[in-house]
Amino acid sequence: MSTDTGRVVVVTGAGSGIGAAIAHRFAAEDATVVVVGRTREKLERTAAGAPAGARVLVMTADLTVPEQVDALFGAVAAELGRLDVLVNNAGAPGFGAVDAMTPGAWRETMALNLDAVFHTSRAALGLLRTARGSIVNVGSTGGLGGDYGMAAYNAAKGAVVNLTRAMALDHAPHVRVNAVHPGFTRDTGITAGLAADSPVVRAFAERIPLGRVALPEEIAAVVAFLAGPDARYVTGVQLPVDGGLGASSGQPRIAL
Repeated sequence: MSTDTGRVVVVTGAGSGIGAAIAHRFAAEDATVVVVGRTREKLERTAAGAPAGARVLVMTADLTVPEQVDALFGAVAAELGRLDVLVNNAGAPGFGAVDAMTPGAWRETMALNLDAVFHTSRAALGLLRTARGSIVNVGSTGGLGGDYGMAAYNAAKGAVVNLTRAMALDHAPHVRVNAVHPGFTRDTGITAGLAADSPVVRAFAERIPLGRVALPEEIAAVVAFLAGPDARYVTGVQLPVDGGLGASSGQPRIAL
């Protein structure tokens, strides 16, 4: 694990799961980490769980509200004077086929998973350009293909894929923009209540070539790589972290 003392990293959706693991990973690399979300109590738990001596700042904001996002990055600039990495991890699943969703539910899913990425990136790019920094968007394998009963979520995460590509083009060479796409991951907001041997977890694990679902820290490690100096010639990448699930054509495993 490399260290890069002096970097400032903002991690959104950092109150639990993948976001908390990402914050802890950067804190372990001696970065100053700003953890962002809507619930201060959850963010304070993330900060308390960081490695001893780490500098983790808690800032709350509703990332679907542009004025709150502008205030957030104004505070980062005023307090820390720079920004090297933005990790757009905030989001939430949305369930339902198109004919089973209300317009309000559709709009909420798009706001949380797509609009928030736009708002934070727009507000952060000036600081990132000065630092020649990077953005890592946390998408989903649900943005690389369809899922049953998740139309709005698939649409939003699919849009993050092409937004990442467009930003990578628009803001090179000063800011790198990449995306990580986790598959089913344990101990997140939606999966925290599932036991390791639950039918749902077993069903996912049976489809994954590596034979198990992901842990949050495994996603965090890939985010840290893309944000770090070893990936300095990498931009516009869509990197699945799915245990090989996307390598399959969808055919069942059969003995020949």
